[in-house]
Amino acid sequence: MDALEAYELPQHLVFVDLETTGGSAAHHRIIEVGIVRVERDAAVEEWSSLVNPGCPIPSDIERFTGITNEMVESAPCFADIAKLVLEKLGPSGGSPAVFVAHNARFDYAFLRAEFRRLELPFSAKVLCTVKLSRRLYPQGSRHNLDAVMERHDLACSARHRALGDARVIKDFWLKLQRELPAARLAAAVQSALGSHRLPAHVPEGLEDELPEGPGVYRFYGADGVPLYVGRSACLKSAVLGHFADGRHGGHGQELKDAVRHIEWVETAGELGASLRELAYLKTLQPLYNRRVKPASDSFTIRIAAGTGAAEIAAIDEVDPAQLPSCFGLFHSSKDASKALSDIARARALCLTVLGLEPSDGSCLAYQIGGCKGACVGKEPLGLHAVRVQMALASLKLKPWPFPGRVALAERQPFGGADYHVLDGWTYLGTARCEEELAELAARKAPAAFDAHVYRILNRYLAHHRPLDWHPLRLAEGLSG
Repeated sequence: MDALEAYELPQHLVFVDLETTGGSAAHHRIIEVGIVRVERDAAVEEWSSLVNPGCPIPSDIERFTGITNEMVESAPCFADIAKLVLEKLGPSGGSPAVFVAHNARFDYAFLRAEFRRLELPFSAKVLCTVKLSRRLYPQGSRHNLDAVMERHDLACSARHRALGDARVIKDFWLKLQRELPAARLAAAVQSALGSHRLPAHVPEGLEDELPEGPGVYRFYGADGVPLYVGRSACLKSAVLGHFADGRHGGHGQELKDAVRHIEWVETAGELGASLRELAYLKTLQPLYNRRVKPASDSFTIRIAAGTGAAEIAAIDEVDPAQLPSCFGLFHSSKDASKALSDIARARALCLTVLGLEPSDGSCLAYQIGGCKGACVGKEPLGLHAVRVQMALASLKLKPWPFPGRVALAERQPFGGADYHVLDGWTYLGTARCEEELAELAARKAPAAFDAHVYRILNRYLAHHRPLDWHPLRLAEGLSG
């Protein structure tokens, strides 16, 4: 099965479906397993079991699956059935079985995570019927299981239950075998199975564990040297993309050759990925990332109220209470001066009054009609100051929008949340339980305004309303 021949189809398959407490294999647990084994085009065994996840089932999952907390209360935990599940998924007659599921990486990742907690090895060739449907029916706009059932006239007696859905996936496979030429189906299967693209010096089986959700990943070299930190809405695609043939030259090839270890953290969404990436870049300073400048190296513009005279100031020299009266965040004083100069010329402001040219009479712009004369008393300085404020209005720094320290919740699609603890444009960390939240609530706040966090949060706040936030008090969890 390592290389399918042109007309060869897999003969030993296990069709698998799981129901879980949520969408993250790292943080959620299995509540039901359904397996259908097929040998040479015939189903030879069906098996299913409820699983006690050891934690409450969220109410939305109960409604979606019909599986309640009462139903799993007396069910075995996964550790009790792990070896039996391994046996059901295992080889037949010496030939390895292909693991088949709809959105297979979801089910495969959950099983791998459960087995890994028990230190039980498990690896298999994985065939995703979503990918298979897309390759065989590219004209179809949807390829979820309901769409596949409708397109192929398939029925399910127990939808959103593990064994019922596993049976439907099996029926889909058998129908494809009956209706399509073997060569066409085998080619689509080979394409959907894909090939391992991680280099040999990366631990075997890691590709199977990579999740398809958002998060942050880290590459390490020999002796644990940090090489690279990245974030993505799909961890699997991003990590594998670094090792795709022909994608990278120069430093990209050096990075590929140097990687010896890969770690990742799944997040609920883009905000958590961005905040964690920033934290890792600061602490690890990986070799192949651009250096993150200290937040204190940022610059801003202060404007004198009476005249409109400007001052370029380092952000750590500004009283945090005065930041909402400042304009813009810049990587250098040179960048701030250029931005101010460009705006002044576009809005006919006086470069001399702003402090961008020597104050020895009229500015050059006035002499060519590009200034309204504040430098020679033709325009009142008070009016000039108002025009400066209006010209820079879009750059005005925003005040902290919350009443002190907060936990900003970022929800996962299938239950659970990350709670990002923030205080005055600084990031203290992310919590996933009450204990972590209490620790972050009590942590001393950094004194400095963090320009990097300010940029990340403002991008997020601009596109996500309403916000799910909770005020925090010292040594307490969620409140309000």
